[in-house]
Amino acid sequence: MPNDGLVPAVRHRQGEAGPGSRRRFAADEEVYAEGDRAVHFYMVVSGAVRTYRLLSDGRRQIDGFHLPGDIFGLEAGEERRTGADAVTDTTVTAFRRSDRDALTGDAGALAREVVAAMLRALERAQDHMLLLGRKSAKERVASFLLGLSRRAGTGGAIALPMSRTDIADHLGLTIESVSRTLTQLEREGVIALPAHRRAVEVRDGAALRRLDG
Repeated sequence: MPNDGLVPAVRHRQGEAGPGSRRRFAADEEVYAEGDRAVHFYMVVSGAVRTYRLLSDGRRQIDGFHLPGDIFGLEAGEERRTGADAVTDTTVTAFRRSDRDALTGDAGALAREVVAAMLRALERAQDHMLLLGRKSAKERVASFLLGLSRRAGTGGAIALPMSRTDIADHLGLTIESVSRTLTQLEREGVIALPAHRRAVEVRDGAALRRLDG
């Protein structure tokens, strides 16, 4: 079975004609803007998407990164509460909220996956709230790396498709703090930072977990 992060029912469905349509976005291309009508929700097939809000002072707060298999863009109301951009070249499957066939009947497995995705997103949102309450930049970065590791199901290398600026906007830190903290963790032997590659190799998972609390 391919290790693409998708459950079998969803992977099978993506090979069929149906209510879901494939869309491709270049790196940094907008998927939707805050305030747009929430007509669709999306599943990431490949690449990564960031969802964010722009604060009144112009700063950006990234509330989440969505990786292959993740569903995003589900809204309780009719308007988008966040914007969404592609982090890298990204492919998504778009489903219309109004298309009942997308969530019922033969697509019942997809409906179950949507519910599961919503629960996972809620867990990540709760974790993010706790993360922002941490006093230490080191704790925030450790928690972020552990979260990515758990989602990827890998114990060693962690892909970091997002930039240091993205990470800073997600963790409520400056880019200098993120870079300094990653360098400090590398110096302490907790992680390794491969050259010319957006990835982190975990060398001491126990130390990361202790920092995460």
